[in-house]
Amino acid sequence: MTSDQSATRSKDQERVLVTPTALFHELGSFQGLCCDSLQRYDALFSDAATRFLVRGEAENNADYKQLIPYVIFSYVHEGRRSLFTYCRGSHAGESRLRSKLSIGVGGHINESDSHNAHSGSDLFNACVRREISEETTITADILSFRRVALVNDDSTPVGRVHLGVICLAELSAPEMTANEPDLVDARFRPLSELREILLAHPDAFESWSTLALQGIFND
Repeated sequence: MTSDQSATRSKDQERVLVTPTALFHELGSFQGLCCDSLQRYDALFSDAATRFLVRGEAENNADYKQLIPYVIFSYVHEGRRSLFTYCRGSHAGESRLRSKLSIGVGGHINESDSHNAHSGSDLFNACVRREISEETTITADILSFRRVALVNDDSTPVGRVHLGVICLAELSAPEMTANEPDLVDARFRPLSELREILLAHPDAFESWSTLALQGIFND
């Protein structure tokens, strides 16, 4: 078994946080981005709804949505916004997203995160902190951090078993680097440049980044 195969097998055995797809439909399912009235989806994160499921099963079980924090890092200078952007490398954990551009940093909420949390909200925040520290180094101040959208994309095999929770972190300076080798060409790029790339190459970005670029930013 190669090291890549061993790592994949290890990830498949992780236990990740999921919530019932049926509850998502009951609360009001949608396709794409949802930025309004996010509080109505709080039940998805409750202790009563969530459970940990072996990731290898969760990736192929549409009865559950894996809850995925997806943090966008932004820097605004003289009215011009730039976003931290990277390309997923050839050894990225999710093969279906390799070679795609991304503006989001995040990952699964796994059982180890629960050791430092006591509720669904605490668990989400603990995972966000872990993902940020594992994948990036930030030397700038975080001026604000807020949840801005949920993203659901049932048009792809990846999207059907995930629900993205998009957060926006505003930084005081573009001082941020990637710790992971699979985050290739990681740097801040002007929002205007990212929109030009998306217009010229609609498939250049992973689907959640595409939705975020189209629906969150008005500047």
